Amino acid sequence: MTGPCGECGTTPCNGNHEAWTGSFAPLLAKNKQWRASMLEHDPTFFTKLANTQAPEYLWIGCADSRVPANQILDLAPGEVFVQRNVGNLATHKDLNCMACLEYSVDHLKVKHIMVVGHYNCGAVKASLAWEPKVAGLCNLWIADIRDTRNAHEDELKDLSFDDKWDRLAELNVVRQVFNVCTSPIVQAAWARGQKLAVHGLIYHPGEGLIKELTAAVHGPHKGLSPESLAESKPAAESKVARRMSEQVNEHLRVHMSFHQPPKSAAHA
Repeated sequence: MTGPCGECGTTPCNGNHEAWTGSFAPLLAKNKQWRASMLEHDPTFFTKLANTQAPEYLWIGCADSRVPANQILDLAPGEVFVQRNVGNLATHKDLNCMACLEYSVDHLKVKHIMVVGHYNCGAVKASLAWEPKVAGLCNLWIADIRDTRNAHEDELKDLSFDDKWDRLAELNVVRQVFNVCTSPIVQAAWARGQKLAVHGLIYHPGEGLIKELTAAVHGPHKGLSPESLAESKPAAESKVARRMSEQVNEHLRVHMSFHQPPKSAAHA
């Protein structure tokens, strides 16, 4: 069926023709069930949660409904600060993302910033399929991904569409890691000696696994560029990485390395 269903009006029709009431009651009921289960497990859970917020992680990811940060990392409420948008972008002109970055770095003092893309990303697919002349805010928003596509035209041009889609999702993560590392917020944090690592990761919705795309960046590096990040390789898992992995779902394999850069390294 190419048009709206004649019975329920939806496109595509899922066969469920129950009358839509607009009721939010089912979700409210689920909230009460969730609250009860949390209290059963820990009667003080919400009291403790209300009195403090001290996450070690900032997740910058896509708004895609299949990529929820807490569930993927098996972290409880209060353990990860989250910024999500279409295409997991972290451009310096996005005041929403930069405000979140500033708050998490300067006030919450997070120790890890994770830029997390995902395969089968609709924003990345649109940046391959849509021309700039396509009207709409969504097309304007993904212009940064399209710029990344154009910058890597030689690498992408001979790939199949699916391989191109996957590779551009990875390159987009690398570009956003570069944006985070070169932001005044992160540069200032490193300049004052704050312990802060930036990680480029990608999630596979069909497998439930995260993999590391870039080696962790721990401070200002002379000559830092998207190209150097793309060429960097994640190092062997360190003691700190092993402590992190204990908090991750047993099905995940996130390997992160921590190397202190030379004190004389210049700002990017």
